[in-house]
Amino acid sequence: MALDQAVAAAHAPVSKARYDCWTICLHWLTALLVVGLFAAAYVWNSLPPGTPLRKWLQAIHISFGLLFTVVFVIRLFWRSSRGRRLATEADAIGILSKGMHILLYALLTAQVLLGFLLRWAQGEPFLFFGLFSVPSLFGPDKALSHIFEWLHNYTAWIIIILAAGHAIAALTHHYLLRDDVLKRMLPFN
Repeated sequence: MALDQAVAAAHAPVSKARYDCWTICLHWLTALLVVGLFAAAYVWNSLPPGTPLRKWLQAIHISFGLLFTVVFVIRLFWRSSRGRRLATEADAIGILSKGMHILLYALLTAQVLLGFLLRWAQGEPFLFFGLFSVPSLFGPDKALSHIFEWLHNYTAWIIIILAAGHAIAALTHHYLLRDDVLKRMLPFN
């Protein structure tokens, strides 16, 4: 009986309401920045140290990381104050969805903090597209730098894996369950 109810709930029509424009824009901008930041780091790690392309990718990563920080803070503020959050069902899928979002938000917050701590521990310039530098809160510390680098790297991988799971879940809703979950977050629909 419980299995029948779970299957019925999974196939029940989902509200056709859409997220507001700002929530949609901030969601996709966050996704684009996360993938871009990950790709830049992945590519530069395959390049020999000191090469111009590696240094350029690192500089771009830092600048876009700072941009991501601003976008993410705006997204958190928007979500907590004005952003339209659609009701999540209390079934297993709804609980998994809410848990996934909470975990992604927590990991993204940790990743931002780790990025700042890493850069400060490295003691290198923290430039935003060459326009200004973020002041350091503490001096260089090689041992801390290695710890923060390790944490920043593995947190990035966890975020990418969870984001892929998030995308697979959205595609599953769209193509298998044939509901409007994905359509509610598409920018042009």
